[in-house]
Amino acid sequence: MADGLESGAAERACAFPRDRGNGPYRLLRGAHDDLVRDFLWALDHPREAQERRAARILDLVRDSALGRSLGLASARTLDDLRRAAPVADPEELRPWLDRVAAGERGVLSSEPVLQLLETSGTTGAPKHLPATPAWAASVARAQKLWVLALARDHEAATRGRALTVVSAAEHARSPGGLPIGSNTGRMLRAQPWWLRFRYAVPYPVFTLPDQRVRQYAILRFALQAPVTSWTTANPSTVLLLARRLREWREPLAWDLRRGTLRAGPAADLDRGTRRRLEWRLRRRPEPADWRPARLWPLAVVNCWKGGPAGYFVDRLPEALGARVPVREVGITSSEGYFAVPLADDWPGGVLWTLGHVLEFIDEAGEARWAWELETGRRYRLVITTEAGLLRYDLADEVEVVGWCRRTPLVRFAGKAGRFLNAVGERVSEAQVAAAMRAAAGVSGEAPAGFTVRLRMAEVPRYEVAVEGTPATEALAAAFDRALAERNVEYAGKRASGRLGPPAARALPRGTYGRWRAARVAAGAPEWQLKDPVIAVDEAEWARILAAAGEGT
Repeated sequence: MADGLESGAAERACAFPRDRGNGPYRLLRGAHDDLVRDFLWALDHPREAQERRAARILDLVRDSALGRSLGLASARTLDDLRRAAPVADPEELRPWLDRVAAGERGVLSSEPVLQLLETSGTTGAPKHLPATPAWAASVARAQKLWVLALARDHEAATRGRALTVVSAAEHARSPGGLPIGSNTGRMLRAQPWWLRFRYAVPYPVFTLPDQRVRQYAILRFALQAPVTSWTTANPSTVLLLARRLREWREPLAWDLRRGTLRAGPAADLDRGTRRRLEWRLRRRPEPADWRPARLWPLAVVNCWKGGPAGYFVDRLPEALGARVPVREVGITSSEGYFAVPLADDWPGGVLWTLGHVLEFIDEAGEARWAWELETGRRYRLVITTEAGLLRYDLADEVEVVGWCRRTPLVRFAGKAGRFLNAVGERVSEAQVAAAMRAAAGVSGEAPAGFTVRLRMAEVPRYEVAVEGTPATEALAAAFDRALAERNVEYAGKRASGRLGPPAARALPRGTYGRWRAARVAAGAPEWQLKDPVIAVDEAEWARILAAAGEGT
């Protein structure tokens, strides 16, 4: 599956029949007939679809301050866009984003800015990206296709309640008065009322300022509902909340029996907030089994599956208490929606060519269009969006794993530039995560979290820091063997003595929880944080050790 998709299976997943399927699917299919027709047309005509999007986006941005500076007045086509605008590093765009945040109009697009979306990786200051009406409509159309395919494949998921975990849509205001928040919260609030009614957790819970109180309240509301689908960006969120269920079992049981929100971390709620939330709660008996798949009639879990997330996906069956289908949520970010997954066994999604303009930078540095890609090759994703991000380098690498008609299927492979490379071995995040998955299976030790860094010396070596496993030396040795199997350059450097054996470092329990808390306090969206599989610099490593209560 990870290496590619059988073409017949891909074609079947991309089909949306009108007259077949379960009742909820047929209802949604009828409501989205125009969208499906356009989507099926675009699968056969990716070039024409992208030309249409380029023309529409150029109409929106040519009269903006950025558009005028690039001379876009006569630009109409994909080639015009490529000639006029260079590929832009996110930091190069920051002065323009600062002008948007200050309240200046017409900076990146002629449309009004609805809000700013906060996004941050493991390093760097948060970026505040504009959300505009046309951009939001493009993202929403891709999301509808994803929901339609989910309903087609999982009727049971439509019968109960949805546990959808998001960050707040607004937590601050920019200097110009624009709301700042997360894209996941924005998308949830943009749903129609009848769809929001299906959510097990009301939106105000996600605005609670204290992380532990927020997590407790999420679980308290979910425990009283027949949850059939669990959706969140990061699989580590599912693992975290499954651990919290065990940790807070007694106070949650106390609150369940009484229909309240008063025990455990919820004891810190102020009276007014508690009153606004408690009226929604109901009395329920204490569950006999607190594992999520035994608590709820859980039909599907939706989260990231690509790149380093694969390690955490592998741990879901144990945490859930059963094997539950895991479905990719899409190649998507605060910048936009780029590929739509349409089946459980897809490691990625089919390119959304009716959304943003998508370009792909190959190993030689050449930019390619969607219809020019090759199966098995990796590319760096560059986007142009309705909100005015012009040829914006996401620094995300994707791999082509198949085709649906004439449109590529891609999976997320990892962040470009996030490599361990002491003597030419160039080990990627995905290889590190895959090696740790294999090592945990051999040694019987599954870290709650882990980070690998390069320790430079006369003979360099990797340092493997893990939380939750006492026998770290055995795990490091298994990791060494597994990584050598996945990266021939690493194997050669280890065999020649140019790289030493990995060193092990045990981190106390709770380290990655504290790391997450510190990152959220610094402005990162809570549920979109990716675990730091590789520490690319000393500052990143120092933050992990600070969360562990250690020095360097």
